[in-house]
Amino acid sequence: MVRMIFPSQTKLLSLLLSFIIICNLVRCETKGSCNQKDKQILLCFKNGLTDPSHILSSWSDKEDCCEWRGVLCDINGRVINLSLRCITYGDNKTHCLSGEFHLSIFELEFLNYLDLSNHDFKAIHSPLDCQNMSLVNTLHRSGNFSNVVYLDLSYNENLVVDDLRWLLRLSSSLEYLNLNSLNLHKQTQWFQILTMLPSLSELYMSNCLLENASPSVLRANFTSLENIDLSYNDFSSEMPIWLFNLSRLSYLDLGNNRFYGQIPETLSNLRNMYGLYLGGNKLNGTIPNGLGRLAGLSNLDLSMNLLTSVIPTTLWNLSSLLSLDLSSNNLTGVVSDRNFAKHSKLRELGLGSPSIVFDFESHWMPPFKLQRLDLQYADVKLLPWLYTQESLTTLKIEYSFFKNVSQDMFWSLANNCAYLYLTNNNMTWDISNVLLNSNNVVLDGNGLSGDLPKLTANVRVFRISGNNLSGSLSSLLCQNMKEKSNLKYLDVSNNYLSGELTECWKNWKSLVHVDLRRNNLTGMIPPSMGTLSNLLSLHIYNNKLHGEIPVSLKSLPKLVIVNLGRNKISGNISNWIGHDIKVLQLRSNEFSGDIPLQICQLSSLMVLDLASNRLTGTIPHCLHNITAMISNNTLERDEFKIIINLPSIGFLYSIEVPLLAKGFDLNYYKYMRVIDFSNNHLSGRTPLEVFSLTALQSLNLSQNQLIGTIPEEIGNMKALESLDFSNNTLSGEIPQTMSVLSFLGVLNLSFNNFQGQIPLGTQLQGFSNLSYIGNPQLCGTPLIEKCNNNEAPGGGDTKLMENDEEEFEVMQWFYMGMGVGFATSFWIVFGTLFKRTWRHAYFNFLYDVKDWFMSRWF
Repeated sequence: MVRMIFPSQTKLLSLLLSFIIICNLVRCETKGSCNQKDKQILLCFKNGLTDPSHILSSWSDKEDCCEWRGVLCDINGRVINLSLRCITYGDNKTHCLSGEFHLSIFELEFLNYLDLSNHDFKAIHSPLDCQNMSLVNTLHRSGNFSNVVYLDLSYNENLVVDDLRWLLRLSSSLEYLNLNSLNLHKQTQWFQILTMLPSLSELYMSNCLLENASPSVLRANFTSLENIDLSYNDFSSEMPIWLFNLSRLSYLDLGNNRFYGQIPETLSNLRNMYGLYLGGNKLNGTIPNGLGRLAGLSNLDLSMNLLTSVIPTTLWNLSSLLSLDLSSNNLTGVVSDRNFAKHSKLRELGLGSPSIVFDFESHWMPPFKLQRLDLQYADVKLLPWLYTQESLTTLKIEYSFFKNVSQDMFWSLANNCAYLYLTNNNMTWDISNVLLNSNNVVLDGNGLSGDLPKLTANVRVFRISGNNLSGSLSSLLCQNMKEKSNLKYLDVSNNYLSGELTECWKNWKSLVHVDLRRNNLTGMIPPSMGTLSNLLSLHIYNNKLHGEIPVSLKSLPKLVIVNLGRNKISGNISNWIGHDIKVLQLRSNEFSGDIPLQICQLSSLMVLDLASNRLTGTIPHCLHNITAMISNNTLERDEFKIIINLPSIGFLYSIEVPLLAKGFDLNYYKYMRVIDFSNNHLSGRTPLEVFSLTALQSLNLSQNQLIGTIPEEIGNMKALESLDFSNNTLSGEIPQTMSVLSFLGVLNLSFNNFQGQIPLGTQLQGFSNLSYIGNPQLCGTPLIEKCNNNEAPGGGDTKLMENDEEEFEVMQWFYMGMGVGFATSFWIVFGTLFKRTWRHAYFNFLYDVKDWFMSRWF
């Protein structure tokens, strides 16, 4: 089509061209002349930062600040936009900005957009006083900061914010505020502060460790607020009343907290609501009928609560729904094809409770084309419509039955999904001949049998833990693949796999996590595992491996977590571990020799478990070089985690670390600082440097041959929760400083040579006598033995009377225990005749009783 241009239009076009030329000339004249005050403010801000990858290398005094990276100026050279979001792959932020976030950045008078998200800032401070500029301390002057409209500091996970009141200086302009994943646990007044931002329309404070949502406040001065995200916090109350009086609210996410009580009917007043997310709480009662009156509602998530009764019929009238998730509740009633007559727009569906009955016509053709389906407590055989959903990208089925289901049809559907989650189902299929193709495959706890299935190069995550697989690793690892494998996460734990680890690991170099725990694997760790150069986490504990660890593992520079415990691995503990290791668990093996000094070079080490081996020599004096056990700079929410980046999405997988701590086998997901050298043959004194590990939470040196005393410096270990020095030859008095260890929940000093009085204080007296028995010269509560600290006036007669009373008290206990003791002794003696370990324990007990009796009365 040809368009004609008339004379009047030609004149207008000429004027427009002239205007463009003039604008370009003005811009050329102003280019390179950014405002000097703005430039000095930015340089001042830069001075407070650590920039390991030179993100701000262009920020030079010799260059125009309008040309700096991330800086945008207006036509007058004033900075209006600063956008420096750090791009990361996984959770590695070593290349991002760190240091202190200084409020001097808000001295930029024309700044309206600021994005410094996903960096590693540590704290927020008042503006710096720079030598080359005269800035007044902003916090102590009158007036507002710059007119910032958009502020994003999200995902600075180590940024602990002590005070949010500085936001009030942005009150006149701020419309968008994103503080997701900042540490705001000290902010008890966050709600009151934010209500003083009248222009605020979008608020994102997810995963901020917030605890108080002001549930009893009736109204809040959020006149402009439209979007609120307070998910993944620590709220534990009824749902806040003030939320339901925000007439403009259209998006509300309170998911994954601990809100309880009923969902209020007043939700129906929020007529602009299009997204409502209340999943992952403890809400009970019925689903309000009023939700069906929110005609514009497109996303509704009530999953993982305690909701009961039937699904209200009004809910099925919400024809605008794109996403509906009611799974993991206690709902009742019948769900049939008739309920979905108006849901042609539905793209995501989550359904299933133990008492819900699915009743679909066998030839029903759904009006929707789902992209995500989450089913629970279903009989898959009765859901033939499932195979019509050819657009599925995510399929999740839990606690369901697969009897008489066609395996070929099902796996054909499943392999078209990018994300496949089948867990805790009755699915006793032999999958030896199955070829899996999804990016993310999770098949935990289904009762699957046979050999491991085959994988295509598309699979990035493969979890098949807790099944009945009985083949070898070779069927998976030694398969001939047409393309290079992209597998990053492999978990085949808790099965019955046997055979050796094979030498086929060189074909799987993309792996970052390998979990082979709790199987029947034999043989030695193959040298080919040293080719896994991307490996971060390795778990092979509770198998039947033997031999020495190959030196090729020294070629794994990224290794962070290693658990080879409960095998029969032998040899010396060498320096084959990378310097970034955080968890080293070698317990219950057959390692011998000394604890190598190279251990002290692992400055990031948080878990060091060498218990139940054959280690000799002394405890190294250099353990204080493990700085991660001295400084606790991690957050409460920090976990042993791995982030797997899949096509278009990233998944965070928390890695469990099993520890024998506090006297129990516990699985930890969060950071725990532990040293366990128990049940070895270590000798000598405990180095004084051990007691400088002030962030240590669990210390176990029991069942060794250690001598010496416990120093007063143990009182500096304020983080200790568990302490075990039992079954050594330690002596001297228990230091009084131990009474200040307020977090101590487990204490065992039994069977040593401690003497004197147990220090007074509720902390040490709160433990049972089992924490102190086997120390003949130890006295005081909670032991029966009383301490004779002072003689009473009158001399010997009074002391004799006290001894007689004490002897009478002991004899009373003696006679009272004879009846029970006779019966118990009969079975103990009878048992020792047949079991060697019982026999040894019995006679050791008799010797201890004899020693105590002789030292006490003679």
